[in-house]
Amino acid sequence: MKMRVLNTEDVMKVVEMKPVVEAVEQVYVQKSRGEAAVWPTVFYEFEPGVSDMDIKSGYLKDAGLFGHKTVSLFTQNKGKGLPELLGCIMVFDASTGAPVGLLDGSYITGVRTGAAGAIGAKYLARKDSDTLFILGAGHQATFQAAAMLTEFPQLETIYVADPLSYENAISFVNSLPQRLKDGFGIDASSVSVQASKDLAEDIPKSDIIITVTPSKQPLIQKEWVSPGTHFSCIGADMAGKEEIDPALFTGAVVFVDDMFHCIEAGELEIPLKKGMIEEGAIAGEIGSLILGDAKGRVSDEQITIYDATGMALLDLAAAKAALDLAAEKGLGQTVEI
Repeated sequence: MKMRVLNTEDVMKVVEMKPVVEAVEQVYVQKSRGEAAVWPTVFYEFEPGVSDMDIKSGYLKDAGLFGHKTVSLFTQNKGKGLPELLGCIMVFDASTGAPVGLLDGSYITGVRTGAAGAIGAKYLARKDSDTLFILGAGHQATFQAAAMLTEFPQLETIYVADPLSYENAISFVNSLPQRLKDGFGIDASSVSVQASKDLAEDIPKSDIIITVTPSKQPLIQKEWVSPGTHFSCIGADMAGKEEIDPALFTGAVVFVDDMFHCIEAGELEIPLKKGMIEEGAIAGEIGSLILGDAKGRVSDEQITIYDATGMALLDLAAAKAALDLAAEKGLGQTVEI
């Protein structure tokens, strides 16, 4: 049997933000139509808040693929000259079970997660939104900014906050425009990118808030949030993680990427356990909103929340596109196994 192997450089040559956003939307639709399956996720923390890993897997019926992604986050890797986020994706032929591809997973994870946050905003945020707040200045924040500027080119201001280090937030925003240009071909010269020192001051000015931290306590309080704000909650992907005040869920319009996983380990976990929201109050999965089978925002005053724990289906769709294009371009290595 032959399998194509793509390293980080190969993946970066064949994965682009706009096509991934479109592919992610299609996966959400397929899942809502029952044409895809998400299997239970395996989480493990080696050292809470410092190092963890997760294994996510699933099946895309139309693509004839199944597979899994293993990702690890080791925050101390900076001092070792290694990326904090590492991972790989394995893709299998659903008709034979044969492996067809092994890909570096860090870049695909970044792009598809950025796409997920932007899709939540695309379908739930106010159309006139022009101010973005990104909570977290780590690896994922660049992808969130790139995806949001892809879907919301009218953005005028981007605030970025690092709850642990204001200096890191300053360093991040200073380098962001060049990284957006070099990595995604996005010209952000007209966007005011600012490091946020005071969340209580900048959150009320923000139309869209994306959270990408590993926090286990609320970092954004309800009293700071203005009517009409949209949240794409990305960081809470393991039981116990929590980034926003659970009181924000009361009366909000709430959608999820996967109902089971979000209830078990998403931003929804804590407010559900505290009885601040009931499962019946969840409006549905994002795919049903894209299809028009569910109602989203109906007024400019509503708070909307998209809770996304992440699904291997997104990685598989992006990986399949990358493998196909790599085969056309002769990229990567073909190995016998």
